[in-house]
Amino acid sequence: MPTVAIVGAGLIGRSWAVVFARAGFAVRLTDVHEAALAAAPGHIEEALRQLAAHGLVADVPAILARVRIAASLAEAVAGADLVQENGPETVEAKRALFSELDALCGPGTILASSTSAIVASRFTEGLPGRARCLVGHPVNPPHLVPVVELCGAPWTDPAVVERARALYAAAGQEPVTVHREVEGFVLNRLQGALLSEAFRLVADGVVSPEDLDKTVAAGLGLRWSFLGPFATIDLNAPGGVADYGARYGGFYRSLAADPAPPSVWEADTLARIVAAWDGGPDPDPAETRARRRDARLAALMAHKRAQR
Repeated sequence: MPTVAIVGAGLIGRSWAVVFARAGFAVRLTDVHEAALAAAPGHIEEALRQLAAHGLVADVPAILARVRIAASLAEAVAGADLVQENGPETVEAKRALFSELDALCGPGTILASSTSAIVASRFTEGLPGRARCLVGHPVNPPHLVPVVELCGAPWTDPAVVERARALYAAAGQEPVTVHREVEGFVLNRLQGALLSEAFRLVADGVVSPEDLDKTVAAGLGLRWSFLGPFATIDLNAPGGVADYGARYGGFYRSLAADPAPPSVWEADTLARIVAAWDGGPDPDPAETRARRRDARLAALMAHKRAQR
């Protein structure tokens, strides 16, 4: 089976370790922060045990045995088929890290970044091995949400993208190819459009944040979880996509002419949204968020079990 080096033992890196190890890959995990690296096996085991409790994995010890902690970057990447980078979300940090990775890794190793928004051309341009570099952007957490966006720079070898697609697919993910660089790739641009309108509707008092979430979770989310927007509109008009555009284009043109302004992301608007969401002073906001997170992860795992 392939060997994957995971650089960065934070939330995303640990989740990637679960993804690849449960698929039978050999995983080497490293991090410059010793405390994060030392804590990683326990976090990975906990994630696997949560999955096992929902019937989504079996033989947790065998999966854990495929994850090896590497004390150095050189040890982690030696002979790896794929490096999955999960470093800080800055161009400078990724440029420095990819320069080091390019020097350490053999020519056949694919170098992929988990960056959420930074296109690969901004941190790989000067590398001798830039043709094997790309973005492999997951959704958080990748061990529960399988899509991964693959986006190369203009100089990325198309064969590398295809090899990466095969590796992610073999790990049980759902790879999609972004054919040209756009900031934020596809998922975050779609999410950003929805979030901006959601922020406007809540800040303007049109709907409560709880009911807005319900509209997505019990409406659009259920529909889009198995159809997607194009398949949805194809089924929502007798003549398919073209017919839908003819029937509802006027309404959507009027919406597009009045988009949510950038000000919905400013501090005063965010403060109103936070106040509406929290519903008043919270004596222990960190614990409240932890409970919400655990409840949502449990719901997501139950949903995945129901899909099997």
